[in-house]
Amino acid sequence: MFKLQVKLLSFALMLGSFGVAQAQKEAPAKAPVGWHHLDMKKDGQFGISTEQAYEQLKGMKSQKVVVAVIDDGVDINHEDLKSVIWTNPKEIADNGIDDDKNGYVDDIHGWNFIGGKAEDIDHDSKEITRLYRSLKTKYENADPAKVTDKAEYDRYLSIKKDFEKELKDAQSQLDMVNAMEGIFKGAAKGNPMVALSQVKTYLKTFKPATPAEKKAKTILKLQLMAAKGDNVLPVDQIFAEAKEQMASFTDYHLNVNYDPRAIVGDDYVNVNERIYGNNRVISHNGDHGTHVAGLIGADRKNDIGGKGVADNVAIMAIRVVPDGDERDKDVANAIRYAADNGAKVVNMSFGKSYALNKKVVDDAVKYAASKDVLLVHAAGNDGKNNDKSNNFPNDKFEGGGEATNWIEVGASNWKPGADRTANFSNYGKTGVDVFSPGVDIFSSTKGDKYDSYPGTSMASPIVAGTAALIRSYFPALSASEVKEIIIKSAVPVTEKVKIPGSKKKTKFSELCVSGGIVNAAKAVEMAKKK
Repeated sequence: MFKLQVKLLSFALMLGSFGVAQAQKEAPAKAPVGWHHLDMKKDGQFGISTEQAYEQLKGMKSQKVVVAVIDDGVDINHEDLKSVIWTNPKEIADNGIDDDKNGYVDDIHGWNFIGGKAEDIDHDSKEITRLYRSLKTKYENADPAKVTDKAEYDRYLSIKKDFEKELKDAQSQLDMVNAMEGIFKGAAKGNPMVALSQVKTYLKTFKPATPAEKKAKTILKLQLMAAKGDNVLPVDQIFAEAKEQMASFTDYHLNVNYDPRAIVGDDYVNVNERIYGNNRVISHNGDHGTHVAGLIGADRKNDIGGKGVADNVAIMAIRVVPDGDERDKDVANAIRYAADNGAKVVNMSFGKSYALNKKVVDDAVKYAASKDVLLVHAAGNDGKNNDKSNNFPNDKFEGGGEATNWIEVGASNWKPGADRTANFSNYGKTGVDVFSPGVDIFSSTKGDKYDSYPGTSMASPIVAGTAALIRSYFPALSASEVKEIIIKSAVPVTEKVKIPGSKKKTKFSELCVSGGIVNAAKAVEMAKKK
């Protein structure tokens, strides 16, 4: 459910031979647009040196690489994306026939695994809610002394505790914002308008009494920070977005009585079922997936919007992510669909803390490996250590072993020094492979629009774009070789940085396998030597 976390964050926003210390300049007041493409030595920004990569590729031929974006949907008609959208060459559009015999009728630009004949799923519950609901039915009135499966019962008690805490916190956050809205309505004394600066000032002095209030304050503060200038707006409008986001938790994500799966019409418990869904890859949401797609491959020649990292790709749109947690069955089928239909790189900017059917995803990852498909995944936005906490899906298989075709990506910041890490990013000395720009990242959004978002959801497609660039110009390299190149060519961060979610500092090598930030130019340089 990273996309929701990123949306909330987006309100606020939402080196090795390059010589970091020598190249650092006085930090700008805000991030330069497109800073993720910049070069430390030339521009003073710890981007991925995209243009330097293309300088090294001059005169070389490339071949088109299909990149699957498994997300909440992609605006395939976007002005900066329509020229790079994958089209199934074996399928005839809108004839109601499965021309290529792959099981998916009219899958022209991809597939939607969370849609039915008449409508699509927009909101869904969290995985913890689904797990709690299923175990609650079994154990709510059980006599502990008579329980035969003690391990499952203990898991039920643990999930119940975590679920009830999440629900209580969500309601507290919503109550807190409602109360804050009431304060401003009262202070307005009949005047329904209030200046944004007044709310911002109030937030600076407000002292949260509970963790839930602290989180609510953060969410509201992030939302208001995105507002330009000191607009005078209706009180209801100022608080509406934050209330809507928080209400999603109580109305959908943590509502045990909410289950929209009937919309899809599949046999949900049959994890081996492959054929269901529809071909509608544009969703009511879709800003997130459209942003991700733009970072990978937005048209680099049309002089509008932004530029993708890779210059010869076809974006395959696969929808599995609702407003809520994605489901393992859908993720597994999305990976298989991508592998079966020619994708060589897959971006997955989503994740969750619980898994219902991890093995079905593991099997799909192994299947992708057999097809030489590289999977790139966002590490998450909770400021947690992935070596010690769950973040699904991941490259660790049930029963042992791990995927060699998987890259886990944390988010770096445009700010220098100790602030080089994004404060929200997950990390892990062994669980995260590399960091990539992930704060104030400019890209496409639905309806020919553009915006800057933060999140590991943005960091991941920048790495996926780099992988696609390498696979395009060096097609003989395998998925595992491209992974090795990206990790080994990452530019080391030599200064100590803040541990995300903390004020404590550490070596960057303690936060990820590579100890550095992805660099397209260095990756090209290394690929040339293979």
